[in-house]
Amino acid sequence: MDREKIKEIRPIIWDDDNNQLILIDQRKLPNKLEYFSCNTYEDVAFAIRDMVVRGAPAIGISAAYGMALAEIKNDNIEKAYNVLKNTRPTAINLFWALNRCKNAHNNNKPIIDEAKLIHKEDREICKKIGKIGEKIINDGDTILTHCNAGALATSSYGTALSVIRFAHYGGKNIRVIVDETRPRLQGAKLSAFELNYEGIPVRIITDNTAGFLMKKGLVDKVIVGADRILKDYTVFNKIGTYSLAILAKYHNIPFYVAAPLSTFDFKNSLKDIEIEERDEKEVLFIDGIRIAPEGVRAYNYAFDITPPELITGIITEKEIITLNKTSYI
Repeated sequence: MDREKIKEIRPIIWDDDNNQLILIDQRKLPNKLEYFSCNTYEDVAFAIRDMVVRGAPAIGISAAYGMALAEIKNDNIEKAYNVLKNTRPTAINLFWALNRCKNAHNNNKPIIDEAKLIHKEDREICKKIGKIGEKIINDGDTILTHCNAGALATSSYGTALSVIRFAHYGGKNIRVIVDETRPRLQGAKLSAFELNYEGIPVRIITDNTAGFLMKKGLVDKVIVGADRILKDYTVFNKIGTYSLAILAKYHNIPFYVAAPLSTFDFKNSLKDIEIEERDEKEVLFIDGIRIAPEGVRAYNYAFDITPPELITGIITEKEIITLNKTSYI
């Protein structure tokens, strides 16, 4: 398949003429393809917090452009840094990108140049992840994925979906199963949108269907993304990832994580990481309609923690780090 003939999804666009960041508004997908314009760092902070943009690499890139907007408009850089830093606490790419931009500013280098470099690097990194990772996929495989680790979560291609994309580009006959990923439905709304857009066969399941499909022998591999990976290879990712890893382990199905090296956190330990807990209304309401009885509350953790003993390997832009072998590898 000629990749250049495919109309590419561009989730993050920098408009040099107007000094403006333009984002696909992921809250509107898949029903509408609309864009959200950011003219200030406060606009970018809102976009990250309200999940106009989401996915660890995409959040980092957007935050970098937010810092650039602050510099262009002569805003207080330290204030912009702190506002953007506090938008979402778990994904490390946010802090990694902000620190790169702050260092550039401190060294009298234009932040916009650093933001563009981060953006460009991510595109190449995602491409490398796909090319390195696609070797784990066999012709005829059915791959289960969770949430959205695609182009919409990065600058292009994605991480987990990049692996799937490049297997597809290489002519492998594959199928994909996507967890809907409650409560924001990033799997059903975003991953399914991307895969269908490129003509990759995809089916959506409710999150609690995965184990039954594994038992029936309908899943060959699981590939997910990551929002943070500790030095001992503990993985923080969208809530539900831990459950999938346990199910995959029980059914002897390879479980892979695809993530750039910028997602690795070599400084902090498990006790240092804050797991984001979002507004319980995301669970109690669907499209503005309450689905739970009045007076009932909800837990709404955005991420969970998967220990390395449940992970077959981690696919990066440099290599596949093998953690645990299964009979399928």
